[in-house]
Amino acid sequence: MKTQSAFLEALRADRGGLTFLGILALVTIIVPVLHLGTPDSSALHLSSYTVTLVGKYMCYALLAIAVDLVWGYCGILSLGHGAFFALGGYAMGMYLMRQIGPRGVYGDPILPDFMVFLNWKELPWFWHGFDMFWFAMAMVVIVPGLLAFVFGWLAFRSRVTGVYLSIITQAMTYALMLAFFRNNMGFGGNNGFTDFKEIIGFQINLPSTRITLLVATAIALAVGYCACRYIVASRAGRVVQAVRDSESRARFIGYRVESFKVWIFTFSAVLAGIAGALFVPQVGIINPSEFSPINSIEIVIWVAVGGRGTLYGAVAGAILVNYAKTYFTTVLPEYWLYLLGMIFILVTILLPKGITGLLASRVAVKPPAVTPKVSAA
Repeated sequence: MKTQSAFLEALRADRGGLTFLGILALVTIIVPVLHLGTPDSSALHLSSYTVTLVGKYMCYALLAIAVDLVWGYCGILSLGHGAFFALGGYAMGMYLMRQIGPRGVYGDPILPDFMVFLNWKELPWFWHGFDMFWFAMAMVVIVPGLLAFVFGWLAFRSRVTGVYLSIITQAMTYALMLAFFRNNMGFGGNNGFTDFKEIIGFQINLPSTRITLLVATAIALAVGYCACRYIVASRAGRVVQAVRDSESRARFIGYRVESFKVWIFTFSAVLAGIAGALFVPQVGIINPSEFSPINSIEIVIWVAVGGRGTLYGAVAGAILVNYAKTYFTTVLPEYWLYLLGMIFILVTILLPKGITGLLASRVAVKPPAVTPKVSAA
């Protein structure tokens, strides 16, 4: 009861978060109405492309929240969360590929097209079960969570911190990218998975299915935000913030620092995996490029631009940066990476608290109060 009351109190005080949830609710209502309820000729009609874009931004926002939880509140700068995102996406992609059946190019009722093309004779053992939606959803949670747990248990017990931890998380995602590029791994090689037909019996390209996926993503984003806010407001969340502020002092007081870090890192990876699973059916493809280390670095930039340690700032950063990416990769594609680097440098120097920190200094909307450092007895 005390934890629940603390969460409700923190949520009421989180004016930025309440604003975000309100905007999210409006978008979730308005987008389906403008897409399904207006004719194509209407100026108010939202195209399928726009609906897909909004859903993609929501997936990125959930991924940014996951990174902000470990970086902004626990001080773990992970450059490998793109791997957890991609693993969740591949789990969903395997389910969607199994749903194609005889409608594929080669007409094989069991083997996906790329396996037939590579002359595979039978389905690999790790593909079994992915014809069932519940099993695939379980793998979306288990695979990223298990990898994060094992990685975190080994790294945090060895007291690897700071830039060294960031480097090995980046090495992890790079190693996975190289592995998934191999055709003999059974994940489609460099082409990955695409040409999806249906999800739980519904054609994936129908407008109603797209809207359902959008609403499901919005619900996952809202639940993920509230779950992270609940964690931050709890006693465990206060300990995690104490670890961020002074890990050695928290350990001296008697807390098992490694356990808290492993737990928060694993939960964050699960959120990233869910974001990846929602991303794939909306964009229609998943390939090894999602493991690219630059993707994980971009996620960190989203959080830095929006303002880490706020959660809603991570959402704002993810949407703003990706909107800029959508625009500039169309207008000036060769200069986008330079612009992204410039944005990160300018934000680091001029806006160390991100956009939300700037707004907090100008208006009454303030980031949620951060638990002060643990003081010595």
